[in-house]
Amino acid sequence: MYKIICSVGLIILLTLSSTAWAQDSGPRHSDPSWQALYWNNMALSGAPALQRNEAALNHNWGLGSPDPAVLADRFSARWTRYLDLAAGTYRFTATSDDGMRVYVDGSLIINEWYDHSTKTVSVDRVLSAGHHLIVVEYYENMVDAVARFSWTPVTSTINNWRGEYFGNRTLSGAPALVRDDAQVNFQWGTGSPAPGIIGPDSFSVRWTRNLNLAAGSYRFSMTVDDGGRLWVNGHLLIDAWVDQPPRTYTGNIYLPGGGVPVKMEYYENGGAATAKLSWAKTDGSPPPTPPPTAGTVVIDNGDRGFVKGGASTSWRSEPEGYAGDLLWTKNNDWVRPNYNWARWYPGLRAGRYEVLVYIPHRFTTTAKARYWVSHADGMTLRIVNQSAYSNQWVSLGTYRFRGTNDDYVSLADVTYETYLSRLIAFDAVKWVPR
Repeated sequence: MYKIICSVGLIILLTLSSTAWAQDSGPRHSDPSWQALYWNNMALSGAPALQRNEAALNHNWGLGSPDPAVLADRFSARWTRYLDLAAGTYRFTATSDDGMRVYVDGSLIINEWYDHSTKTVSVDRVLSAGHHLIVVEYYENMVDAVARFSWTPVTSTINNWRGEYFGNRTLSGAPALVRDDAQVNFQWGTGSPAPGIIGPDSFSVRWTRNLNLAAGSYRFSMTVDDGGRLWVNGHLLIDAWVDQPPRTYTGNIYLPGGGVPVKMEYYENGGAATAKLSWAKTDGSPPPTPPPTAGTVVIDNGDRGFVKGGASTSWRSEPEGYAGDLLWTKNNDWVRPNYNWARWYPGLRAGRYEVLVYIPHRFTTTAKARYWVSHADGMTLRIVNQSAYSNQWVSLGTYRFRGTNDDYVSLADVTYETYLSRLIAFDAVKWVPR
């Protein structure tokens, strides 16, 4: 009877130990030592042959055994311990001969579960402050037996791009890895950005950095497979958050000079993985103007077909832009009394036209310029990120027009962005027969 009770007790202990890493019953103090279980098989199965506490997980048994109760070959072990850690990045290091795997709070972070000679693997993990459950599992097949495990905080100095790598496609939770990336210029193919930490598929990355740039217009180029987004100086310059083969996107923006925050987000779904970012200063001069299509109508802010309203003291003019003249205002966050607005009336013949608006080099920091196109089939709203363009025409689409005074484009300073935080340019509008 005594033997049966002891056997049952060992089985209960084994069950609790094998599932402890999956459930945390509540706050725990750091354990002063490892809770160690040893089995006389390589599968951590059945009743353990030995249970004991160990101050350190630092064993080199050679050809010997951990204990007279344990075989010298073909045995396995599990060490369990709670650690009370400050928030930060930690480097976990495992050395084994043969197999070893390591779990942190139930997540498998090191998996070397196969026969091999003495091998060391290190993995960095970002942990929140508090208690963390560490489980180390090990097996020995034949000949030498080595089992070591340690951890140490990592002081990470970011001199270039701060790369935050996540083991999911949504940049959610704590990053699995934070590192200093010299540049965003990666073509991982079907491989992983950090083997042993991040899988080759279904991961995401966020890169951030402050660039010290001279004032002027810049063109940013982003190549991604799959999705990517780019913010420059707080403006969403490129949004390509979709599954796709390698594709390059560009965006232009005027920068006032000095420190410029840049953020690029990226995700990989499956297959090959590419993430690249570059930028170059442009001279800010307008692109060559092609010969106009017959029947094209351009209404500039100084032409007869242009009308404006609102607070006269809020309008500002500058000797630049299309035809060397533009108007601009600061934005309103909602429809406040006496907000500023403008309309462009083209005086068209009835027919189909593509509508384009000219975005000048400067005075265009809004990301939400709300252009309304009045055409034969109703009113259409087109929101333009003016900060993404520099001295270029931007299409609002093609529409059917009546050929009456009901044909026009309107724009107001109401952008719903933070009050008086953005500049909106009012320049030329063009109708091209299609």
